[in-house]
Amino acid sequence: MANKTKLARQFIEAIPHARALGMELTEIGEGRAVIRMPYDEKLIGDPDTGVIHGGAVSALMDTCCGAAVMSHRSAPGGTATIDLRIDYMRAATPGQAVVVTAVCHHITRNVAFVRATATDDDTDRPVATATGAFTVEKGF
Repeated sequence: MANKTKLARQFIEAIPHARALGMELTEIGEGRAVIRMPYDEKLIGDPDTGVIHGGAVSALMDTCCGAAVMSHRSAPGGTATIDLRIDYMRAATPGQAVVVTAVCHHITRNVAFVRATATDDDTDRPVATATGAFTVEKGF
């Protein structure tokens, strides 16, 4: 499992958009991943409010969900997004990082199912939640 987790970490950290958005993989293993995206002015979607664009949050959630799948003990290899539903609850607070925690809660022969939550410093009030289905691909 340690080798699979290491490979999943290397894969996620090598994704160009993850690097461009400043994503930091802080935890991975046993079907769970946590990725932090620091606040950055280049990610602002509304200059009047300073709120991070929803597309950056969406990319963060998708990447974190994929990492959770790759680290699951029943996942034989890589993954790709089949479907991802994101419910935005509120805008992320300007100046604060967004942190996503994703858990792969079920895997079949072909599909992995994931739930995720995005928060800023106010961890009691999610910025967004997501549910998704991901491919289960053979071998790394």
